[in-house]
Amino acid sequence: MDRLLSMRVFQRVVDEGGFAAAARLLDLSASVVTRLVADLETHLGTRLLQRSTRRLALTEAGQVYLSRVRHILQDIDEADTAASLQTQQLEGVLRVHAAPTLASHIVAPLMPGFRQLYPKIAVDLLVDGSPNPPVEDYDITLLATHVPFDAHVIARKVMESEAIFVASPAYLQQRGSPLVPQELMAHESMRLRFAEERSRTWRLWRQGDESTAVEVAVQPMLWVNHSDTLLRAALDGAGIISVALALVAPHLMRGELVHVLKGWVSGQMTVYAAMPSRKFLPQRTRVFLDYLVQRSRVAGVM
Repeated sequence: MDRLLSMRVFQRVVDEGGFAAAARLLDLSASVVTRLVADLETHLGTRLLQRSTRRLALTEAGQVYLSRVRHILQDIDEADTAASLQTQQLEGVLRVHAAPTLASHIVAPLMPGFRQLYPKIAVDLLVDGSPNPPVEDYDITLLATHVPFDAHVIARKVMESEAIFVASPAYLQQRGSPLVPQELMAHESMRLRFAEERSRTWRLWRQGDESTAVEVAVQPMLWVNHSDTLLRAALDGAGIISVALALVAPHLMRGELVHVLKGWVSGQMTVYAAMPSRKFLPQRTRVFLDYLVQRSRVAGVM
């Protein structure tokens, strides 16, 4: 027995004064309405309605039960409405998880424009570099990978960005700009370190054609496991780095960094937005994702 449906049918029968009228409003057959009320009475072990050919009357137990049922159904309807509004309305709190680099260079720059469009959406951002973030605990978890995404989570690709070579104008004025990959050997290079890996080889290829890949032996003067530290060192003129275009596009536009070895890349960063479920995606999540993708395309990194 569907107790909730039986309760709604019982309330409607009383309000309409009969089984036939309730059946018409509920778009059910009269026999189904009669059976649901009878099933409810059997479940409760008491008669709720006194039936006669002329009228329908509540028993004493029916009066008590109806009073409670009205409150219960009202609470359920209000709860349903509140939950639906959370999904449909452009307001509320959006919980986002992102690694430090993505939080600083992807999420933070979005906030002024996003807030101007959606002032009633507040973003609760947790910045955390753990390798296995709890996707199920957040509306959106931003994940960066240098290989095709193959996780068992629901994810939407929001950004692709090639890794390019950059240096500060001050460094290039002092040391000159490399024109071919082999000239990197004569420059101060700085590398991002993954785990205990300290690579002394830079692998790079012509943009769009990995078959042209070459490997250049370098002696990095700095290994670091933190992207912002690497970027800060480059901005201060310490040397040449390879970094995703998405992370340095603003610095390039302001002239704080210069793109060197144009036409050569050393990898690709892809950013995904992982979500706990594809069903009933809140509207605030949808508009944030759409805005993220749109701004990425405007920046030319998609």
